[in-house]
Order: sequence, then structure tokens, then C-alpha cells
Amino acid sequence: MGPHNPNVVVDNVGLWRRFKKACTRIMRKSMRAMNPRKNKGVDVTALQEEDVPDNFSLTSPRKSMATQRKSTASRPAAKISPFVPNTVSNPNINPEMTYKFRNSFWKNVNVGDIIRVRNNEEVPSDAVILSTSDPDGNCYIETKNLDGETNLKNRVALHCGKGLKHACDFERVQMTVQTEPPNLSLYKFKGAVHYTSYASEFDTVGHTATEAVNQDNMLLRGTMLRNTKWALCIVVATGTDTKIVMNSGVTPTKKSRISSQLNLSILFNFGILFILCFISGLINGLFYHKKHNSFKAFEYKPYAGWSAAANGVVSFFAALILYQTLVPISFYVSIEIIRTVQAFFIFADAKMYYKKLDFSCTPKSWNISDDLGQIEYIFSDKTGTLTQNVMEFKKCTIAGKQYGITYTEAQQGMDKRNGINVVAKAEEMKHKIDTEKLQMNDQLTPLNNDQYREGKLTFISNEYVSDTLNGDDPRRKAANEDFMKALALCHTVITETDHHGFLQFKAESPDEAALVQVARDVGIVFRERTSKGQVITMYDPEKPLLYETLDLIPFNSTRKRMSIILRTPEGKIVLYCKGADNIIYERLDKHSDEQMLSQTAIHLGEFAQEGLRTLCIAYKEIDQGFFDKWHARFKEAQASVSEDRDAKLDAIGEEIETGLTLIGGTAIEDKLQDGVPQSISLLRKAGIKLWVLTGDKVETAINIGFSCNLLDNRMELLVIQNAQDDANENASAKDLVEKFLSEKFGMSGSPQEIEHAKGDHSVPTSDTAIIVDGISLTTIFENHDLTMKFLLLCKQCKSVLCCRVSPAQKADIVKMVKNTLNVMTLAIGDGANDVSMIQCANVGVGIAGEEGRQAVMSSDYAIGQFRYLTRLLLVHGKWDYKRLAEMVPCFFYKNVNFVMVLFFYGIFCNFDGTYMYEFTYLMCYNLFFTSVPIIIMAILDQDVSDVVSLAVPQLYRTGVLGTEWSQYKFFYYMLDGLYQSAVAFWFPYLIYYQDKFQNMKGLQLDHRFWVGVYAAHISIFAANLYILMRQYMWDWLSILLVVLSNLMVFFWTGAWTSSLIAENFYKSGSQCYGSASFWCVLFIGIVASLLPRFVFDVLRRLYTPSDVNIVQEMVSKGDFDHYPADYDPTDVNQINESSDVLRHDSTSTDNGSTDLEKNNNGTLGMDDHHHHHEQHPQQPHQGSEAQQPAPPKLLIDPASTTGRKHDGPVRSFSKRWLSIKKKGSPWQSRLQNVHNDMVANGEVSSRTSLQIRSSTDVMTTPESLMRIHTRNSAALM
Repeated sequence: MGPHNPNVVVDNVGLWRRFKKACTRIMRKSMRAMNPRKNKGVDVTALQEEDVPDNFSLTSPRKSMATQRKSTASRPAAKISPFVPNTVSNPNINPEMTYKFRNSFWKNVNVGDIIRVRNNEEVPSDAVILSTSDPDGNCYIETKNLDGETNLKNRVALHCGKGLKHACDFERVQMTVQTEPPNLSLYKFKGAVHYTSYASEFDTVGHTATEAVNQDNMLLRGTMLRNTKWALCIVVATGTDTKIVMNSGVTPTKKSRISSQLNLSILFNFGILFILCFISGLINGLFYHKKHNSFKAFEYKPYAGWSAAANGVVSFFAALILYQTLVPISFYVSIEIIRTVQAFFIFADAKMYYKKLDFSCTPKSWNISDDLGQIEYIFSDKTGTLTQNVMEFKKCTIAGKQYGITYTEAQQGMDKRNGINVVAKAEEMKHKIDTEKLQMNDQLTPLNNDQYREGKLTFISNEYVSDTLNGDDPRRKAANEDFMKALALCHTVITETDHHGFLQFKAESPDEAALVQVARDVGIVFRERTSKGQVITMYDPEKPLLYETLDLIPFNSTRKRMSIILRTPEGKIVLYCKGADNIIYERLDKHSDEQMLSQTAIHLGEFAQEGLRTLCIAYKEIDQGFFDKWHARFKEAQASVSEDRDAKLDAIGEEIETGLTLIGGTAIEDKLQDGVPQSISLLRKAGIKLWVLTGDKVETAINIGFSCNLLDNRMELLVIQNAQDDANENASAKDLVEKFLSEKFGMSGSPQEIEHAKGDHSVPTSDTAIIVDGISLTTIFENHDLTMKFLLLCKQCKSVLCCRVSPAQKADIVKMVKNTLNVMTLAIGDGANDVSMIQCANVGVGIAGEEGRQAVMSSDYAIGQFRYLTRLLLVHGKWDYKRLAEMVPCFFYKNVNFVMVLFFYGIFCNFDGTYMYEFTYLMCYNLFFTSVPIIIMAILDQDVSDVVSLAVPQLYRTGVLGTEWSQYKFFYYMLDGLYQSAVAFWFPYLIYYQDKFQNMKGLQLDHRFWVGVYAAHISIFAANLYILMRQYMWDWLSILLVVLSNLMVFFWTGAWTSSLIAENFYKSGSQCYGSASFWCVLFIGIVASLLPRFVFDVLRRLYTPSDVNIVQEMVSKGDFDHYPADYDPTDVNQINESSDVLRHDSTSTDNGSTDLEKNNNGTLGMDDHHHHHEQHPQQPHQGSEAQQPAPPKLLIDPASTTGRKHDGPVRSFSKRWLSIKKKGSPWQSRLQNVHNDMVANGEVSSRTSLQIRSSTDVMTTPESLMRIHTRNSAALM
């Protein structure tokens, strides 16, 4: 059907492979024959060989695979496209018109194949785009499977592939594609296409030509083709060589930490079992080795004869059967039952049900529920995980005037830290916004804007509409319209029309779509993108304006800006540029209005501190002659295949992007998911460290960090990135890591420091945060010593943000922390790009969101929103960990308690295999008598309720430190069992030692089975009551089941021994129960068994109480009674509508340390706490109307007691400037005066005073922007 592919070599298929394929074919045919309905379908093989019509149209629905196609005879004849000069087509080849496209499986695609991808289809391999349905070679893809982004990205076909459309066109294609080796980088690609270029159809010689291939010409496997009818590509990588597969990890088999540590306990038990069996065999063998004993005259001949060695071996295996309960199979059965029920409880928790998607928390791995209670590090994606990935235009500054009103999460966080009642403030702002929106809508509705929808309005500013539509100042009106016109034109958005006639904007980024949407809302509508340019309308849909697109300089992470050059309807050439504020200010004209620049800089500073994403908008008019010369050089650089191609493009683009005139700035909010700031605050108080790993750029991640309170204005941002400022332009990642370690923390990264860090589980207290990009991480991971130093640096910082990281780098970061520090990790994400880190972490959590369900399918737990993670960990995780940590040693304890009685009895029978218990006791002990109480404890026990668990998240720290489970705990539980088994055996023995007891009828009770009844009852009662003592919570169900389990032994003994089937055990129940000695020994034996543990627990609770003990006493005193039963501090609706209790909880600071103050020794007993609480009964709390009960003082504090404390309240902006002001810097005093005037006029809030300390200018401030502009103006003079 196509040309021979020289890139494919078909190996000889081995005999075993052929056999397996034959079995598969036979099975398929058999299944098809047994299912007549499936047999009616078409032949898939024939369908694969069938030709695909070239006149495929998207106007009608695409036919399914099961639809009968028309015969080939009825199809149009094969077509060929006209020859296009200077392309890969050779006009001297006469095509035979035999090539055809056919449907095939992905596995059949090979390197060098030509594939045609249709709209909304997933790309099966990494391929270079040769041509598309767009005349200019453009196409749009969705990369959510790669980087988690749902926005569309633009890709461009190679110029040399122009004119290729039909299958037969490839009969005259001659080219060679040279590519780089397979690698992990998703954002870079280097290659070249070598071909012979022919100038015309009559050119028979041609000349050698080469065209560079970069990332913009690539379709990677996993991407979806959007808004493009078709794209023709040549495959350059398949299977494991594709970038998405190389970034994906092998699905691991996960095992909980307790299960792993339990292996040592099991081996210990096997060792004990071997020792017991060896002792039994040795003593019994020595017994048979003795001579001149009478037992040979009275005993029957043993099975092994009279050989001492043989009898010793037999006794060894008899003891193995007798003592096998030490390593019980029922333990693993019980574990599976427990984990299954725990998983059901998690699934059935209505407080983790996401109504919008009808999605409950879904456990997919049932064997790691206890790991949820030991998580120390959380690695989170940003887009779609912390945020909704919904961008909303909120504010702007135009010609020095600010428009827009909003109240962001970051504002609320700052107000909380300043003691403002954010609940009341939010209500006030909501009312103000609603009023403003109504007034704005009244002015916009009369406009002839067919695309206006009130429900979609996000930019609320009645003042803007008044100034633009009804204002008296023509300059202000022109400035506002020019600003919105720039937003409507400077982008790569494409439009689609929905069934209601409204335009849908498909953009490379949600930010870009938000900018175009706000221009639409105020009447300047981007209508469509044509081959000539862009069409907009201004207030009248009947009067379209065409702006011809002359060139476009795209955005990249190095440039941090994009520019578009247009020819206006008036014939002028205008360049519009939008980008990061520091980048634009550096390129402004030196004669720009200083007053306006200062005002804009201050506005941008305010926007950034409100957690909004800022951009600057500028323009420049260009002379035709200058443009023609520049355009020629720019096209030449684009066609270059040299190594410095990108550098040339950046340098030439830099030439035209100078002398700009600032129009204004924008502020966009990336909406957080509900409850994210509160969730992060709770997790930090619980001692959990949160790292954000995102594919977004640094500035975006930092803005979100401030919005969700992961970062605050007291933190100094330590940025490890490519050169961004003068201080670090020559600093490598290695230099920066070592510099920050030395200067900020006084460390050198020595092996001793790293070893110490491994044992340190405290929460960092330094006000620092690490910001690192993917390129720097690549350098860091290449050097093991540098990786360890980087990890040590991250461990000292309160927050870590890794930006522009690939899926493989996300997995590498998780592995670095998990394997080096030996800590429990959790990874959470919502896209296919998060699958690698989800699989690498100890626990993987997927969020069912907008980016598909790949993360959910690969996760261990699936939730609907990020805020449900707090309940999953702090409630269910803590419960399950504590339950299992108590259940495991208790299970082995009770078996030691029961089995060792048999060993003690063996002392008196030379370990000949005689058992003291009647055999049904051995079978029923783990099945009926003691199984239910321990399972119920592991299913229902709660140290504190879910409400208290969320109110006091510090209780989770016991899981982080692993204090609930250890080998030491296992061993002393085994000693408890050994002691109680001694009581169960020796107490009845001592009673029978001197006297023989008779029942009421005078019958003797000295048979070993009768003595076994005494011992079994003591052992069973003691075990069940011991398990009840180990429970934190006694409810009616637990007590009832313990009572029923104890009564079961009475029932079984009475029922079983009442029948002759019991043989030697007949009537033992009635005879023992009728003896007073039985009841005396039972009572004394139970008390003696439990008394040591009871006394120890009481003394420890009185003199060294744990955190749980303190909180439990507070609960019993009613200190938490005012919390509602459905208390959820992450539920925003509940917080807004709740009582003062919830208000107080929502205003807790997010500083990574506990709210629980310590006294001198770091602890506080209940009396001290009570006294402290009563001292200030009426003291009001800022932001609350009533006093909250003081939180409990815990022994375990998430924050380390060492390290640098906060510097106190953040100083005002003016004081900050005065403290850093340098002599001889006149712009600083001018900026200060402008700021003071704006504050006095109410143009900005005094809250803009907050400053961000950073090692670079990655988060720019007004002063840094003006410094950049002043420095640039001086350089131009």
C-alpha cells in the first residue's frame, strides 16, 4: 500500500512466539464462533487493508469501525497534488498512483512511516509534521497527557512539506530526516530534513537543501490533534523511544511500611518456633536415649522405633504442628479482612464525596491504607490539582489608572496575618462586587455586542465602562480602547462557534484566552483568524476590521514575552508585545512617561501580592523599510539549521522589541480549588512537608504559591534558575546550591550533615523557599554529591517549588526524597504527566478532574478535590495506622499466650507431642474465640473522633515519627504473652500440685484435658480483655463482641463435651464449671494476667501522658463539644456560614509550626492548660466575636525548636524602601512620592507595602521595575 521503508528490519519470529500467536488466533476465532452477534460484524483485517477516502469531511459524523464501507469501485480515483517548488517533491518522478492510506494498529507503526492524524485523534508516535489542512501549515494540539495542560498549543508544518495532501503525493517525495537520539526532554527537539530542492517542474538537477526541525514542528505521542482536519507526519520514534514512554515508569508493586517491617517480626517468630521445636525434639530424643527405664515395659513401640534420633526428629515435627499457631495463617486472613473494610469505610465517607462529578474517594490499592497515616512528604502537581485551571481576568492598569475589583485567596491570607476578620471582609467585598457588576452590566447591555454574556463576566469595573463609553476625557477613552485592542490582537487564539452562536476561544494557554475574553466582554471582539490576518469588531459586529499578520515572535521560557506585528486597516505597521513586567520595562522607550511607569509599577506590585498573574502590554509603530530588512533576516534565521539557531532568532527578535511604549498591565487569577489554602495549613500543622512540582513557568508557580499560602511575604525565595539577574548570571546550579547552603544555613553539605538530616523529621522553621527549574534539576541530578546537597538545602526550606519539570523529573524528585531520607511519600496529580511520580511514591493519589483520568487509573487512591486529601490522611490514615500498629503485635501476643501453655506442659511429658488442650480448642482459638475482638479493634477503634483529628492535626505526627509501631513494641507484647501464658499454665498447675479436686459427684478433675479447660479459659479471657484494654475507644459494639467471644468458649465447651463425639473430653465442661476451683482460678488468673499491664498504663498516663492522652482528657472535659459534628475546616462554604469556632480555625497562620505554644520544657500537663485557659476567659480573638478555647499543648511539635524565628510583623512598603534606599538614586524618591500620593488618593491600598525577598528578581517589585527601566535608559543614551 506504500513505499518500502528502509528503516524497518523484520526479525525472524521464533518458534515459541509463533506458537503463542497461533494460540491467540485460535482463541479469538473460538470466541467469535461462540458469539454469533459479534460474528455479524465486519472483518477487522479487511478493514485495516481498506483504503481511506481522501475526500474525508468533518461536516458529517465519522463512521465507526463496525460500519460497512462502500466498495472501492465506487470511490473516486486516486489524486495527486500540484507540484510546489522548493519542497521535498521531485517533479521528475512519474507517480504510479498506487499509494494509499490504511487504518492500522499503533503497534504496526514504524519509524519512517507516513501517518495521517485526523481531528480529535491521539498521535500514536513521535512524528514530524509535513503538512496540515491549514494553508499556512498550522495545527493545534492538546498536551494534557504530557504536561497536564488542557489549553491548545500551536504547531507548524515544515516549509519543505508544503503541497503534500494525498497518499500518491509521497510517490515523488525524496528526503532524509536526521534526528537527535531518544531523550526525556518534552520541550526540546533538534533535527533536520535533508532533501533536493527543485525550483520548478522543469528543473531536472535541483540543489541540496536542509530545513531545521524543532519542537514547533513535532507531534509527540499522546498529544491530541484539535481544530485541524488532518495532519500528515513522518514517524521519527515509536514505542519505548517516544518521549512520553521514556518519561513513564514501570508500574511498581507497592507494599506498606508495616508489612515490610513485619518481615523481621515474622522471621523472629520462625526463629522462636524453631527453637521450641528443637528443644522438644532434643529432650524427647534424650528421653528415648536413656537406658534401664521402665517405660519400655509399659509403652507401645513408637512409630519411629526405639531409636533416640528418630524419635527426636518425629518429636520435632510433632512440635512444629503443635506450635504452628505462633506464625498463624489466620493473621494474613485477618489483615485482608481489616484492610478491605477500611477501604470500604474510606469509599463510603460522605465527607469525601464530590457531588459535581458524582465521585467518591476510591481506594484502588487496599494493602497500603496504614501508609496514609505515616506520610511525611507530599509532592503535588499544580495545574488541576491545587488550581481549577480556570483563568479569570480580574484587574488591569491602563495608562497609570487601575480598574477592577476582587478579593483573592492571597488577599485573605494577608488579612488573616494582620488580624482582620476575613469572613466579614469577604461578605463586604462580595456585596461590593455584586453592586459593581449590576452597574457595569447596565452600561454594557445597550452595546451592540452579540457575544456579551453577563454570566461570563469576570472583570468587574463600572469605572472602566464609564471612562471608555461615557467619559469626557478622549485620551483616557483612547488609552482604554488601545489596551483592549492589544488584548484582542496579540495572541495565537483560534475561534470556534458553539450551537448557540457564541465564540469559543481555543488558546495555547488559559491566560491568553482570558485576555481575549475580557476584550470581548467590553465590546472589542476577536472574530476569527484567517490566512491574511485577524478580524476584530469594535462595538458593532457588522463592521469587521482586518489586521494583517506580518510576523509573530512566539513566547518561550527564555524570552518571557510574545510579539505580533500587524498592518492596521489604516496601513500602519504596529508591533504589540505582551510579557513579564521586568522584561517589558527593560525594553521601554527611554522617553517614556516616568509618572505613568511608576504608577503602573506600583499597581503591578499590588496585583502580584494579591496572588494575581501579571503581564505588561506595550506597542510600537514600525517603519516599512526597517521592517522589510528585519523581516528578511528573521526568515533567514528561521531557516537556519545551525546549533545557534534559537540564539539567532532571539537576537533578531530583540532588535525590533525595543523602544516600546507601555500601554498597561493585566492581572489574572488562576482560581484555586476550594479549601486549598486551608488544606495546606492543616497538612503543615500535621508535620507534613508539601513540595509543588509543576510544568508551569517560575512566575506562575510563585503566584499560585502565594495564593494558596504555600509562600508568604515573610519568606525569602532562593531561586535556582538560568541567569535572571546580574547577581547570578554567571552562577551555575552547583554554585547556587552551595552558596545558599553556606550563606543561609551555615552548612557545607558534608556527609555528616546529610546523615543527620536523614534522622531529622522536624518541620523547617526558616523563612525560606526554594524555587528551581527543570534545566537546573537536570544539572543537579547528573552529580550525586550535588543531588545530596540540593536535598539538604530543600530540607532546610519551608517550601519547595520545582518549575518546568518533565514527568521523569517529577519521578526523580520523589525517588530522591523517598530513597535517600527513607521517609513515606505521597504524590498527587490529575494528569497523565503525573503518572510517573504517582507510581514512584509510597502512596499515589489521583484527582478526577478536567485533564482525563490517567492519574486516577494509575493511583492508589482517587479523590475529587485536593481538600479531601486532608481527611484521607489526618482522619482515615491516622486511624488505620494506629489500628494496624496495635493489631499486629496484639495478634502475635495472643498466640504466644495460648501456645506457650503447651510448651510448659511438654516439660512434664518429655515433649512427646501430647497436647494439654483438647484439639478443638487449638482449631477454634483463632477462628472463634479471639478473632472477632482484634478485628473489630482494627476496624472501628478511634483514638479521637474525626472532628478532633481535624481540629488538632498535630496528632498526626506520631505516624510521621513512626512511634506507634516498632520492633521494640512487638517484642514487649510478646513478653506480655509469655508472662500471661505462664499464669494460664502454672496457676492451674499449682492448684493440682498438692491436691486433687473432685466435682460435686466426687469425680476427679485431674485429667490433662480438664486442666486444659482451666488454662484455656484463663488464656482466652485474658487475651480478649487485653485487646479491649489496648483500644482507645470503648463503645457498646466492641464490649458486646468481647463478651460474646468470651461466652463462646463456655458455649463450645458445654455443647461439645455434652456429646459422646468428644470421647475423652466428654462431660468435662459440666464437671469443670461445677467446681468452685475453676471459677476461683479463672478470676485470679485473669487479674494476675492483666494487672501488670494495667498498672503500667495507668502510671504512664498519669506521669508521662502522650498527646492523645491529653486530647482525650480534653474531649472528656467537653473542650471540643462546640465543634459541629460535620466540622470540616477545608469546606469553604462551611467556613463562611459557620460559627465563631470555625472562623477562629480558618484564621490560623500558615507558618508551618503548631498553634500550640510550649512552656519551658516543651510540654504542658492538663492542669497547666486548664489554668491557662481560665486566666483569660473573656479575651477576644482578632477576627472572631468570641474567645476560642485554647488548643491543647502537645508533646510533639511539628516545628523544630531550633532554627530562625520570624522577624515579626512585615514592615510597611515605605519603611522598607527607606531602609534600602541608596544615596544618589533619584528615581527611588520619586517612586516613593508617587506611592504616597496614590495611597493618599485611595488609588492603591496600603497593603501594597508587603515585600518579597528573593535571591533574584523573579518576583518583581515596583522599585526593581523602575531600576530596570532606569538602567536600560542609561544604556541607550
